[in-house]
Amino acid sequence: MMKPKINLITIWTNNIEKMKNFYNQVLGFKIENDLENYVEFENSGVRFAICLRDVMRCYSSEYNKKASGQSFELAFPCENPNDVDESFVQLVKLGATPIHKPQNMPWNQRTAFFADPDGNIHEIFADIK
Repeated sequence: MMKPKINLITIWTNNIEKMKNFYNQVLGFKIENDLENYVEFENSGVRFAICLRDVMRCYSSEYNKKASGQSFELAFPCENPNDVDESFVQLVKLGATPIHKPQNMPWNQRTAFFADPDGNIHEIFADIK
């Protein structure tokens, strides 16, 4: 039986080089395995990768469909609320697209939103104590 546990998160892309550089150079993920059309990054816990859509098109025509809308979000923790502000400035400086500046949220976190080169919106956050 399938276990209710996530083992791998893969982001599908049509621009592997731009995405690889973003997750490696902007977000700081070290590359564990680079097969040119599939890149897996070092990450504790769940495995994390990016992959060209072309890899899967021969298995299913579903991969030919254009993705639309915000389908998922990755959330990156910071040590404290000040780190959210500093990290946001640094990420934008390195090439992330700013979506929403840091703000205290009603769920007791300071949160900011940015996008990767494919337009996937992610967040950085810290608990407000």
